[in-house]
Amino acid sequence: MKYTALLRGINVGGKNKVEMKRLKDIFASLDCSNVSTYINSGNVFFESDQIRDRLHEKIMGSLSNEYGFQIPLLIKTHQEIRRIADAIPLNWKNDSEQKTDVAFLFREIDFEETADSLPIKKEFIDLKYVEGAIIWNVKRELLNKSQLTKIIGHPLYQSMTVRNVNTARFLADNM
Repeated sequence: MKYTALLRGINVGGKNKVEMKRLKDIFASLDCSNVSTYINSGNVFFESDQIRDRLHEKIMGSLSNEYGFQIPLLIKTHQEIRRIADAIPLNWKNDSEQKTDVAFLFREIDFEETADSLPIKKEFIDLKYVEGAIIWNVKRELLNKSQLTKIIGHPLYQSMTVRNVNTARFLADNM
């Protein structure tokens, strides 16, 4: 089975430093094959015949032992990543005019109602729920009015990991 692991909260602002080469070695030591990483934000491609829940438990334990802190982790199949990426409207981009992100959701908040609970001004942002993720697009000129940055301080933010649209599409196209 082809998987992508999405690590949350590493290498942000100089905190929770995780070297990608070491991360790759950890996954390989857990009998994962064809392991590779993408950018420094904690995206790991790998293959494994192990059951996802057991694999998740083993990876979490190894990361905690190696780094001395908990690293929240999502493991998605290739099909799940592909389905999420396919739900992003083609005209949603990251450029000088618009900002598009994908918030991959942990199980405990993976509900359509989660999007309604976010502290944003929905009249200034396009928001779309697809199982496993919330996708948003906002015109850069409306970014402040949308109050999108308030998500960071919201309790739900701890149960999601955000990637920009370019990364989300790359994950789907390169597994």
